[in-house]
Amino acid sequence: MSEPFALETPRLLLRRWRPEDLAPFAAMNADLEVMRYFPAPLSRTASDELAARADAGFERRGYGLWALALRSDGSFLGFTGLNPMPEGVPGAEGVEVGWRLAREHWGRGYATEAARAAVAFGFETVGLTRIDSITAVLNEPSQRVMRRLGMRAAERFEHPRVLVGSPLRPHIRYVLERPDGVG
Repeated sequence: MSEPFALETPRLLLRRWRPEDLAPFAAMNADLEVMRYFPAPLSRTASDELAARADAGFERRGYGLWALALRSDGSFLGFTGLNPMPEGVPGAEGVEVGWRLAREHWGRGYATEAARAAVAFGFETVGLTRIDSITAVLNEPSQRVMRRLGMRAAERFEHPRVLVGSPLRPHIRYVLERPDGVG
């Protein structure tokens, strides 16, 4: 692939962000169902800032959150990729694999397929020895993806950026160690 940092899977293209991704990304981040396991939907400004931060990681760290598109027609699906773990959570020194897809693309295995490619990139190209993933305990769909990736549940914790008393505050951390143990 000639585009720097781009990855391909049989059905998907994980690529750098483009200006035309911002409107569908904002629509996805404003969808209450997509954002049900997050404290609140994102405004257009917050969504655009997230896309900019997601893409900037490639230049700063050599990894980031890719815009996710179908290879067949280039349709924007959401994002998948690697990002530093949030401060104040277990595993904060590590790297997280994450994803978010527009609702119309759920249930087709895209999140798992794309996350597998991101994990392989993290281990093989970046040289990570461990990859984490966190989500609200209530978010069983994301936990299923984590288990499909071969991740194991490591610990439950209260997310410091979620309001005390919120049903979304209890989180769970999953961990995947590099298979060969080298890094």
